[in-house]
Amino acid sequence: MHWIDPACLPETRGKVTQFLLNPHGELDGLVLNTAGSTLQVHFPPHMTKQVMKHISVGNAIRVHGVKPRDANVIAAVSLTSAQGAELVDEGPQHHGPKAPKPEGKPMDVQGEVTLSLYGPKGELRGALLDDGTSLRMPPHAAAELVDYLSPGACVQAWGNGVKNKYGRTIDVHDIAKLVDAA
Repeated sequence: MHWIDPACLPETRGKVTQFLLNPHGELDGLVLNTAGSTLQVHFPPHMTKQVMKHISVGNAIRVHGVKPRDANVIAAVSLTSAQGAELVDEGPQHHGPKAPKPEGKPMDVQGEVTLSLYGPKGELRGALLDDGTSLRMPPHAAAELVDYLSPGACVQAWGNGVKNKYGRTIDVHDIAKLVDAA
């Protein structure tokens, strides 16, 4: 959203509790604890290096962004670190050929959904489990699986996953509700 002036957008403040990865292992969001709620902040993967350099879990940050209707997410236009570094979405920089994206490895996980995950326009895209794993899927699949991706649902998911020091994510191929989960 490089064409939007961040100064004209509402500001949200909070503490970073975890980063979110896309299926290629790049950062594309974070979970922010604000006064009284937990919120997903989405930013584009081309901001990964900036975010890794200036923001850590536990930091208090400020976010200027757009909040879609009916979705607990802010599409960030800028993030301001605890030290005052302003990270603005200037759009992707195209410098030569892109590096190859890592291929996910087969994974399966189970747990309780703590947060539904959305894309920048508010489309349901997955869920965050209680162990910190993010489940990702295309919007058309997520739209049919709302009950599986809502907080409180206990699920098991299979797919190709990526894990690094910032988190773990699975590009979900199959998902099931855990019937005997308490």
